[in-house]
Amino acid sequence: MSAEVEAPARRTPFWLELTLAIAFGLFFAYDAWEGVGNLVGMAGIAAALETTITGLGWVVLIAAILLPVGLFAIAFLIGRRRTAVVQAALYLTGLAVSAALYLDILLMFGLGALLA
Repeated sequence: MSAEVEAPARRTPFWLELTLAIAFGLFFAYDAWEGVGNLVGMAGIAAALETTITGLGWVVLIAAILLPVGLFAIAFLIGRRRTAVVQAALYLTGLAVSAALYLDILLMFGLGALLA
């Protein structure tokens, strides 16, 4: 009976995984910070217009903060133990999805729909 020896799985070095996670994490953090800025800005606009943010507005603005964080976590978890190219592709895909979803939400509802 012959036993076949499996080749060890190629794994990205830890320092490269960490570098990719930090570099792309900064882009995701910037995306989340934009969401915070939009929330603060819309609250200021609502106060200046003597109105409030609608319930849907709160959901959209909070989702804009949480979406990049969640997508980064998903890309990180899926990318573990994969090659550096696959990890980078997952992070780039997460950034693209985050931007596309946020723009779609803004175009669908418009800024006026977020205010009461």
